[in-house]
Amino acid sequence: MIEVYSWATPNGHKVHIMLEECGLPYRVIPVDIGAGAQFEPAFLAISPNNKIPALVDPDGPEGRPISLFESGAILLYLAAKTGRFLPADIRGRYEVLEWLMFQMGGVGPMLGQAHHFRIYAPEKIPYAIERYSNEAARLYGVMNRRLAQSKYIGGAEYSIADIAIYPWLRSWKNQGIAWNDFPHLKGWFDEIGAREAVQRGVEVLAHVRKPLTDDKAREILFGSAQYRRR
Repeated sequence: MIEVYSWATPNGHKVHIMLEECGLPYRVIPVDIGAGAQFEPAFLAISPNNKIPALVDPDGPEGRPISLFESGAILLYLAAKTGRFLPADIRGRYEVLEWLMFQMGGVGPMLGQAHHFRIYAPEKIPYAIERYSNEAARLYGVMNRRLAQSKYIGGAEYSIADIAIYPWLRSWKNQGIAWNDFPHLKGWFDEIGAREAVQRGVEVLAHVRKPLTDDKAREILFGSAQYRRR
């Protein structure tokens, strides 16, 4: 059975949704990132960048176990393992991959910074709030224009590009977004959110995640704890 080391975050939910969509049996091992579990040696052995999610598949290529970190790599692995949600034709495959890279290089990092400076930063810095709020709106605009021309983010069919992006947009309020500005993206968002596998995926570990309110958790996630040599 696949083991997923994860937490209820957008990157964690990407993998939870993919597993639910593929119908693969899996077991979730919670990694409480607010308590510092991501720095434990056992987790670092499979995720050297101390980030969730990570995956261990005892039935990997050639029947041998494999471990993976980085959510985009995990999505690609599961797509290859199941033959689902990634086109077989070369042009279609690269169309999906470019939008997956758009999520990994743009949507995730930039919306993450918007969350940080708008909500979590101990000091409200107007320049940073404006910069990342504007970038969030710009990225929403890119996706809205794409979906004015394409049924799904990666093309005509639902794919790992949609799975990768959807969890990040669930916090649209925290990003300062008004859906009225992005009607095509809103229609897509509602359609993806109505999928039963997606609904199951975003509930994984949701019951154990706590609001980030205490100073210790903030220090672990955003302070010097991140930079200690291990």
